Amino acid sequence: MEMPINTLMVEGSIDDQVLEMAQYLETRKGSRGLVAQIKSQFEGEAYDLDSCLREIVNASSALSTAPEKEFIPAYNFLIHLVRSSTVLPELLPTILQNLSAPPSTSPINGPSLSVHALSTIFNVLPAGSPLRYPVFKATLQVVTEHGMYDVLAPQLRNIERWVGEWESSIAEIRDLYLTIADAAEKAGDADQFYSFLFRTLQSFTPEESTGEEARTIAVRLLKASVNLPSRLEFDDIIALDAIQQLSNTNPEAFALLEVFAGGDLEDYEEFNDEHDGWVDDNGIDHSVAFRKIRLLTLASLASTASSRELPYSVIARRLHIPSEEVELWVIDVIRAGLVEGKLSQLNQTFLIHRSTYRSFGKSEWEEVGVRLDNWKASLRNILEVVRGAREQVVAQGGDSAVQSAINGGGNTLQVEG
Repeated sequence: MEMPINTLMVEGSIDDQVLEMAQYLETRKGSRGLVAQIKSQFEGEAYDLDSCLREIVNASSALSTAPEKEFIPAYNFLIHLVRSSTVLPELLPTILQNLSAPPSTSPINGPSLSVHALSTIFNVLPAGSPLRYPVFKATLQVVTEHGMYDVLAPQLRNIERWVGEWESSIAEIRDLYLTIADAAEKAGDADQFYSFLFRTLQSFTPEESTGEEARTIAVRLLKASVNLPSRLEFDDIIALDAIQQLSNTNPEAFALLEVFAGGDLEDYEEFNDEHDGWVDDNGIDHSVAFRKIRLLTLASLASTASSRELPYSVIARRLHIPSEEVELWVIDVIRAGLVEGKLSQLNQTFLIHRSTYRSFGKSEWEEVGVRLDNWKASLRNILEVVRGAREQVVAQGGDSAVQSAINGGGNTLQVEG
């Protein structure tokens, strides 16, 4: 006769609880004789609680046949028994393996029941316990295999803190980040896919970056950077050692990245002309890439416009669009945060208030130097005007007149530009 799970109360001595768990497991298939084994342990002179727990855990796969309403209480009881055991690191892999396959008695809610039990194990372990790592990996496996990414997503912001608390090795962190990236990609979460793939590649040393694993991840990351509509900055990715290695091992992919890092629409079209079909054959979303390179081209035009004004005609010509679409593209580039400004329909001009350099290298520093020189020259001119005005006022009325002019009594000097 099966023992109702509601009789499994956490009461009595630990020996009573172990025996009660054994009695419940014996009602499940594959656990016959377990009670007798536990009792013989109790009666022996060399009684060892850890040995009894090993017997219990080895038989715990039988819990997968427990009725749905009994599954969680049964696992809670098992977790209670083993959580303080000195052999928990030895027992845990078996429990995780059992939970990796949802209970057969619950075809609909089985994955949720497994995740619930895994979450309980995760939460009863101390925050800094390295055992949390394999528990989280097991949870990740279940949610990925059964389309439960929404359960995982809210926890992703904690991952970096957790691996620090667990003192995980670089290899463990890399494996975890890559597994999360795969789960995010499968779920269609492009932002998290890119984020964790980037962190994975960051973990490779310069020496490791020449290997096949790093090269494979680098190609995936490069393609993701182009395909992700919100990714409009490329300085961080192109600086990675493994990405730089692609200039030798996958020159076409690296050339494409250089276009998006610092090129414009004409460069992208030239790439496609030289490497006909490469974009489509390598999983690049041409529509996303085309829109992105137009936004980046417009951002470059804005950052290099010396007069801080862009005529509609220039924008239309450089973006290869009809003039009636110019304002729509300007609005899009403003929304993307690349440029700030306003449109002058009267003058058919985009007035630039702020622009962002896509990359900052030698030419950009040279431009900054030119602008600083112009600024210093303007300041010198202003000082000369002020000095001349002061001398004129002194000649006319003395120091009191100078003070009056400074306090607003004289003409106001307006500086424009």
